[in-house]
Order: sequence, then C-alpha cells, then structure tokens
Amino acid sequence: MSSSLTRRNLLGASIAAAMGAAAVATKADAAPRGNHLRPPGARPPGEFEDACARCFKCGSACPNNCIQFYGLRDGIGRAFTPYISARARGCTLCGECANVCPSGALKPFGTTREEWRENVDMGTARVNEGQCYSFHGRTCGACYRACPLAGEAIKIGLYETPHVQEDACVGCGLCEQACLHLPQAIRVVPRDKLFKQVKRTREG
Repeated sequence: MSSSLTRRNLLGASIAAAMGAAAVATKADAAPRGNHLRPPGARPPGEFEDACARCFKCGSACPNNCIQFYGLRDGIGRAFTPYISARARGCTLCGECANVCPSGALKPFGTTREEWRENVDMGTARVNEGQCYSFHGRTCGACYRACPLAGEAIKIGLYETPHVQEDACVGCGLCEQACLHLPQAIRVVPRDKLFKQVKRTREG
C-alpha cells in the first residue's frame, strides 16, 4: 500500500471520528429533507446517529446504489449518515449495508420474509386513495408487484386496490419507487417521523 493512500485512509478515519464525536455532543435536531428512510437494520433514532461511524461503507457495499448521505446543511448530528430516498430508488433488502457496518449502527437482519418482518423497520407505507389509479377504477397494481412482502405487507382488492398491512410493512420503499402516479399515490412514512408521532401522542 502506498504512503499517499495510507495518509488518505487516516485522514478519512480522523474526519469520521470527529464527526461522530460531534454528533454525540450535539444530537440531531434538524428535520431531514424529503421523505428519507434509514437503511434496513438501523438502530432507533438517536441511537443510530450516536453509533454511526460515518465511514460510508454501507453506501459502497449497496449493489442497488440506493444509499445516499446527509451533508452538513442537514445538521451536525445527522451529517454524513446514510439515508434512502425511496422515490428515487428503494431498498431491495439484500442486507449488504448491514453486513459491512463496523459500528453496529446497522444490524444484520437476515434474508427471509420472517426475518425482514422481525428485524427491519424503515417506516410504513401509506396510500393516498384520492390519487391512486386503482381506487378510481383504473387497474394498476405496480406497488403490489414491487413489494418484497406482497400478499402480507400489501394486499389487493378490486381493480388491484392496494391495502397496506402496517404490522407487516417494513418500509423498504419499493412500492413508492414503483408507483406510476405523479406525485406518487403511495409513500413510506420514515421511522423517524413515526417515532416522533408516537412520542407526541404519549406526551399529549
């Protein structure tokens, strides 16, 4: 290994360590832009930001190229941590990101439907019936066919109307990516937002 490459690796590690320490000290309070999801196997909000090493290994390992990274304008606590924009490209649940995570911010979650339901909680899909083609007599079914848990997370009715089963949906975002309507008639509410909704309900 060349000395220049070694120096670059050390510099990258130093930056990641500094950002991780800053995240722990400041916490993440800026609202994420867009409808962003954490990668599968992510720790709960707050714990994830504290644990993430900002090493970018999850993005490099993703064969679907769906993992992006927040920047400094998203807040020091969230900067350089990974996210997925489902409309651009959903998650195929391959598990490579979690398998290479060195810090435990992303935990391996398995390869079967049962393991996905038990260990993955990226968010929950919600259907806007006013926009969905199938709810207006124009058979579509694109979201159902894209769902890796079709028949469990999404069931279909007349004209292939999608009915999300929230207890089985893992929030991968493939349904949102596949939706033919503009803007999309099905969206995944990220786990971060669901967490805040539950917290407000309990506090209220």
